[in-house]
Amino acid sequence: MLTFILIAVAVILVTIGLVKLVDKFIPSKFKPFLNIALWLLIGFLGYQTYMSIFEPIQFNKLKNKRYAVVIESLKDIQFSQLAHRQVTGKFAKDFDGLVKFVDTAEFTITQRRDSSVIDEELTKLYQVDTYKDILIIDTLGFVPVKDSLFKDSNRYKNMMNIPVGKEGAKFEMQAGFIEQNKINIPVFEVVAKKDVILYDQNKDLLNQEKQVIAVDGVNGDALKVGSMNEVKTTGNWPKTYGSNE
Repeated sequence: MLTFILIAVAVILVTIGLVKLVDKFIPSKFKPFLNIALWLLIGFLGYQTYMSIFEPIQFNKLKNKRYAVVIESLKDIQFSQLAHRQVTGKFAKDFDGLVKFVDTAEFTITQRRDSSVIDEELTKLYQVDTYKDILIIDTLGFVPVKDSLFKDSNRYKNMMNIPVGKEGAKFEMQAGFIEQNKINIPVFEVVAKKDVILYDQNKDLLNQEKQVIAVDGVNGDALKVGSMNEVKTTGNWPKTYGSNE
C-alpha cells in the first residue's frame, strides 16, 4: 500500500508538471482539452490515494468490531464446553448435544473437610489407638449449569451461529481425544473463518488479514478456541479483545 501511495503521489506531481508544460508549449486551441484531461487524471489519482489510506482504516475498525462480537460467542461456547468436561469428563461433539447439556445438566456443589479415623492395622500392631487423616467430601447441593453460566439469558441456544458476517453461517466444532503418555485426554476446537466474518470486505485487505502474524492481532485465517492437535482450551485472540483463558 505504501508503494502505491508513493507512486500515486509521484504521478500526481508529474501530471501537475505536465499541466504547466502544456500551458507553456502547447498551442492555445488544444490547451483546454489537455488541461481538463490532466486535471481529471490528477483528481482520479488523488481519490485513489485517499482511498488507499481511508479504506484500510475503515476495514480495521469494522474488523475489530466484528471480531469482538464473534469472540463473545466463542467464549460462551468455551465456557459451556469446559462445564461439559467438568460434569461428563469429555467435550460435546456437536452443538445439539452442547445446548441440551446446558439446558439440563447441573453442577454438584461440594465441601471438602479434613477428619481422622482409627487406623485398624496400626492399632493392632502397636496395641494402642492410632489415627490416620482422611479427606471427606460432602455434597451440599446442585446448581443448574444454565443458571451458573448464563443466568437469565437464553443466548446459548443460538451459540452455534456466527453472529456477524455471512448470514446463516455457523461455527465449525470438533471434539475428541488425543493420547499423551498413554492417557486419552479430551480436546475440542471451534472455528470461525475470517472469510465468513469479513466476507463482504475488500478481498485484498481480507487476504492480508488472513496472513497476519502479530502479537496484537488474530493470527491465521480464523478465530478459534481450543485445538484438536494439543491440550489447549484457550482462544487465539490477543488480550486486547478480552481474556482468552
